[in-house]
Amino acid sequence: MPKKITKLESIDFEVRGGKKLSGSIETKFSKNGSVVLLCASLLNRGKTTLHGIARIEEVNRLIEVMESIGVSIKWTGHNSLEIQPPPKLSIGKLNRETAAIIRSSLMLIGSLVHREKHFKLPHAGGCKMGERTIAAHRYGLEKLGVHIETDHKYYQVRVGRLHPAEIIMYEAGDTAANNILMAAALIPGTTTIRFAPPNYQVQELCFFLEKMGVKIEGVGTTNLVVQGIKGFNEPLEYHNSEDPIESMMFISAAVTTNSKLTITRAPIDFLLVELLKLEKMGLKFSLSAKYKSENGRTDLVDIAVLPSRLKALTDKIHSLPYPGINSDNLPFFVPIATQAQGVTLIHDWMWENRAIYFTELNRLGGQVALADPHRVFVTGKTKLKAGQVVCPPALRPAMIVLIAMLAAEGTSILRNIYSISRGYEEIAQRLNSIGADIRVIK
Repeated sequence: MPKKITKLESIDFEVRGGKKLSGSIETKFSKNGSVVLLCASLLNRGKTTLHGIARIEEVNRLIEVMESIGVSIKWTGHNSLEIQPPPKLSIGKLNRETAAIIRSSLMLIGSLVHREKHFKLPHAGGCKMGERTIAAHRYGLEKLGVHIETDHKYYQVRVGRLHPAEIIMYEAGDTAANNILMAAALIPGTTTIRFAPPNYQVQELCFFLEKMGVKIEGVGTTNLVVQGIKGFNEPLEYHNSEDPIESMMFISAAVTTNSKLTITRAPIDFLLVELLKLEKMGLKFSLSAKYKSENGRTDLVDIAVLPSRLKALTDKIHSLPYPGINSDNLPFFVPIATQAQGVTLIHDWMWENRAIYFTELNRLGGQVALADPHRVFVTGKTKLKAGQVVCPPALRPAMIVLIAMLAAEGTSILRNIYSISRGYEEIAQRLNSIGADIRVIK
């Protein structure tokens, strides 16, 4: 079993860059799907077996939080978990220190409202990307009879009489939609959720809830109609699907290093706009025929990326709720843009301050000009060079620094890679398997 990395450990990557990638690499299981399924498992009073759970630090931390309140969780295979909640949770023993450093702990609210009348959770952590409010969670759950107050350190959750409702989401947030879905799942009657983001992790949760017997109309659209059930207490088994954000990361690595690489098991429906933008930039690639993920619902393809001569788009590249460019995929266009002739405007409107981290590529020879906290202009084509960078405290910006280092000739050092370990499983070994040269320094 891989050793857990703690927040206090400092592990670095030494990257000998300038090497071509080659062969094929398999997309691993979805990070965001893994954490929402773990949270949703508490809706089942019986045993839940989950397959396709990512062996990453975000999952490890969420398991610690759930175990602290009495949930029995054990790995039964490299990516399989058995979860058995106790008859009564020990909510007062919740590991607040760990819960405070991960954003995914916030999604425990949706399932805990069916077990506790009053509980508190510490303010959610995760990537450092400016203010991230819970307004969409609070307003949506209030409609169902859940009241959330925020004090200096905690979210105070009080559960009144739960009832179905018609909900218009305050904003199209994935975690908020997941919390509302989990709460609605065990409220008998019809709950309608409008302006719900049909992103991959929201669809994954819907597929899981359907296996519990919850009827959901409109999966994959912005309007969900949920027929809630009284409860569920049966053995349940479910397969999580693959991670489109990881597929995009490997695409970005291949494009930035001008390599020929095949990315297998890529969830194509959640990469269509990204691939179209890249095609218009001049990227040559081909797609295999579609096949299904183990969940039986998600369409996968193999993507063969070829060395290409790229040009900057005249239009800006920006994210949108699905089916637009995923906000987690947007940063991967930054290293790509360094290798495209011309100036690319990348607009990260969704997250406060995340675009500031994109300028870390300047330490590696990039030309990334910060227009404001949301926009950067990337000038290419640039020959990247080796350097030493401390990992940004945000998952995707940290990963784009590593991608740039793969393309930069010479030896680079990426310090304190915990941010990357939060979301990518054995990433150094896997990149090395396709031609990278990364040494792990402890």
